[in-house]
Amino acid sequence: MAAAPPAPAAGALFPNSSLYVGDLDATVDESKLYDLFSQVAPVISVKICRDMTRRYSLGYAYVNFTSPIDASNAMDALNFTYVNGKPIRIMFSNRDPGLRKSGYANLFIKNLDPSIDTKALYETFSAFGSVLSCKVAIDHTGKSKGYGFVQFDKEESAQNAINRLNGMLINDRKVYVGTFVRRQERNRGKGSPKFTNVYVKNLSESITDESFKKMFEKFGVITSALVMKDANGKSKCFGFVNFETPESAAAAVENLNESSLDDKVLYVGKAEKKAEREAELRAQYLRERNNRFEKLKGANLYLKNLDETINEEKLRELFSEFGTITSCKLMHDPNGVSKGSGFVAFSSPEEATKALNKMNGKMIGRKHLYVAVAQRREERKAWLQAHFAQTRSPGAMSPISGFHTSAPTRLGHQPLYFSQVGPGIIPQPPAYGFQQPPLPGLQSGVPSNFVMPFQLQQPGQRMGPRRGGNSQLQQQQLYPSSQGFNTNARNGGVNPSMVPQGLMGPIMPLPIDTSGASMEIPLVTSPISRTMLASAMASASPENQRKMLGEQLYPLVERLEHNLAGKVTGMLLEMDQTEVLHLIESPDALKKKVIEAMNVLRLASANSDIGDQLGSLS
Repeated sequence: MAAAPPAPAAGALFPNSSLYVGDLDATVDESKLYDLFSQVAPVISVKICRDMTRRYSLGYAYVNFTSPIDASNAMDALNFTYVNGKPIRIMFSNRDPGLRKSGYANLFIKNLDPSIDTKALYETFSAFGSVLSCKVAIDHTGKSKGYGFVQFDKEESAQNAINRLNGMLINDRKVYVGTFVRRQERNRGKGSPKFTNVYVKNLSESITDESFKKMFEKFGVITSALVMKDANGKSKCFGFVNFETPESAAAAVENLNESSLDDKVLYVGKAEKKAEREAELRAQYLRERNNRFEKLKGANLYLKNLDETINEEKLRELFSEFGTITSCKLMHDPNGVSKGSGFVAFSSPEEATKALNKMNGKMIGRKHLYVAVAQRREERKAWLQAHFAQTRSPGAMSPISGFHTSAPTRLGHQPLYFSQVGPGIIPQPPAYGFQQPPLPGLQSGVPSNFVMPFQLQQPGQRMGPRRGGNSQLQQQQLYPSSQGFNTNARNGGVNPSMVPQGLMGPIMPLPIDTSGASMEIPLVTSPISRTMLASAMASASPENQRKMLGEQLYPLVERLEHNLAGKVTGMLLEMDQTEVLHLIESPDALKKKVIEAMNVLRLASANSDIGDQLGSLS
């Protein structure tokens, strides 16, 4: 057993000349305290402790005097004085936390009458010795919580106060006075934490404090027993019993929990604070939710972009052909209007996979349905962050194949920085409709971690366009599949709209010396996959997200409708981002949406050319 800390020396009644001033109102400043304490003795300095960032008062301050005698006189004269409507609490400053945390001569008092404040508690206990600190716990409204703390300078004074006041009536209420025990020590030990306070509910309305105490006396010495009552003195049918030892409390819980009393089943358990109960209930809720997700893992589908005419019955009917549906939920707003999203859970992951493959992208009503495996919000966020960090990490494959330059201007013979691809890794093929140009000049001796996103001709062939020739025609011959490229050689052969903002640096043609011949080679880019685009969008601002979607969508729309691609793309970008991502990957869905957009434009415009262009798509 650890030895108790030594008692302060007799001459240490005034340990220093600095005072701690607590319970300050938020509006009190240094000048207010300086004027107050200067009335008693000369003040050297005043310091109100404030928050480091927002600089608001933390509710306490330190006042320094020239001598300990001045500090003692100021504490005696001004302790519990009202400043800006609140009584201040003064004690000698003790910068060493060892005494405070040791619990030396520290008492815990409970079952206090609400009318007893810190000053009344101080006056009650100061009769037994010199009080170092004293406080009654209050809530956010300033009302007493019914318990408090008193610390003496000597252990003898604390024991004397326990012997004289424990179990005595203060303002007609029997109070408990005992040694303060820190929470860590109360919960110390393996297994269940030890406790002495027991909570009892489902009591009869006729039970009194005496009969309530007598019911528990057989299990051990009781320090306090109380049945809670309302303002009219009527029993609330619950109460608290505090034992002297944890063993007595555990025996009472074991023997009386779920026992019958006056045709009622009693609940007897450890008394817990509100924060402890909330933490336990939350942990229980999270365990149940995790178990529910584990059971439905892979079998629960998330649906989005549902038509307004779809209700839960129709939703269940749509998916019932794929297997047994265990639950079906359509999300509504507070007014009962469908949000266009919902969940369908099947009895097995196989049935859910079958439904996902068949229903994702299917036209239901007037909208294309989006179906995906349901994920918890934290899981989806964590996956996106991890995936995006992986694509951005050094050594990972760049989202766009190609090489970057260090400046946005045309350079001479500068070193090239190729995309870093690990050995044996082949870049992912682009989305539909895009064809990667062949690499006939790539020799087997080139290391596998160099990706040549341009076409090298065989040795002896002339590199670059001929002088005086048609550069556009020659470029089309060099790149047979020119989708996604700007055929204007002045722009370097790359359509900048194909590159999502923030994913690639400036791209330009560079003159390169190959076998003594200078050539100008345009870079080849391809659209990124939906997974990569979604990862990039996760960390982008809403404005950049719209730009990134537009940069990917515009070239696809331009193939279907060249003249009005800008207007149609703007109309499609008004849709939900998830549906736009679906259009980027699905040619059929995109074509249908373009036709719908052209129908709207044809009705809104008198230009007959739009109708001709629409007919060419159907």
